[in-house]
Amino acid sequence: MTLVAILSGAGISTDSGISDYRGPNGLWRRDPEAEKLVTYDYYMTDPEIRRRAWRMRLESPARFAEPNAAHRAVAELERAPGFAVRVLTQNVDGLHQLAGMPGRKVLELHGTGRWTVCTGCAARAPMAEALARVEAGEDDPACPVCGGVLKSATVMFGERLDPVVLGEAVAIAKAAGVFCAVGSSLQVRPAASLAGIAAEHGARLIVVNAEPTPYDELAAEVVREPIGTALPALLARLREERVG
Repeated sequence: MTLVAILSGAGISTDSGISDYRGPNGLWRRDPEAEKLVTYDYYMTDPEIRRRAWRMRLESPARFAEPNAAHRAVAELERAPGFAVRVLTQNVDGLHQLAGMPGRKVLELHGTGRWTVCTGCAARAPMAEALARVEAGEDDPACPVCGGVLKSATVMFGERLDPVVLGEAVAIAKAAGVFCAVGSSLQVRPAASLAGIAAEHGARLIVVNAEPTPYDELAAEVVREPIGTALPALLARLREERVG
């Protein structure tokens, strides 16, 4: 049984209509101010930032996005005999699960945008409920339980990753036979360091990304082709290699 770890970044979801962040046309390059909307200190202290953040969530293509061929290829590999697949994703869109990956096999390193969490009482609820309130006229919906500040259940800039989730991800990286870093700039730590950990522990590191990454030199293979076609072809090749 070959353990294949897929570290997925924003680039895997661009074919689903969700912009990446640091690419040539990424959100941070187009609108540097947008980074404040997902920075914890700004979000908690500035009501206008929160209002803008709720408008951004309401208008985000991620709200109605569907999985693309790359997400589906990962789910297909998970169902193939001889492979154990684990997804370590930097994304918060939930598209791996929508494509058919079992939720227990997906580690969401940066949380999920499909739920909200109260910064006061930690109550969680579906994001759709909060967005319905925004559509109804609330520009900064408060927690319905305690009245505290609501945020998406994502890890904002200035917040720590869940240490349990990160620990599980490190264990998977150390145990992987194949580690594919897909659509990630591999610049945001600690998630990016998983690629190096995997390579140090003997994994075959494959980087699939449009732009160069800091870990390209450690990779056994670097793929610069569009992810929507390159990843399905790569994973199909892995299955053929095992059969062969």
